[in-house]
Amino acid sequence: MTHFTLYSRSYCHLCEDMLAALRAFMAREGLAFEVRVIDIDTNPDADPGLAARYDELVPVLVGADPLGPELCHYFLDEAALRRHLGLALPA
Repeated sequence: MTHFTLYSRSYCHLCEDMLAALRAFMAREGLAFEVRVIDIDTNPDADPGLAARYDELVPVLVGADPLGPELCHYFLDEAALRRHLGLALPA
């Protein structure tokens, strides 16, 4: 199973759009996954530096390591996601 972290905000429509796009992509590819959504403003378990780090970039999608490299922000980058998952790029 693949794991992701999505840094988000409660009032962010782009965040909802990215989560929906990720779910659609993974379903289309037939891949099981879990995504942890972290609200950078209100999550008590979140690093206090997250708001400063991702403030203007949310939504931000990262892989299994929540502090790992950013896969994409604002919109789902399917090519970057394919590279991350080791999937072939469409012709």
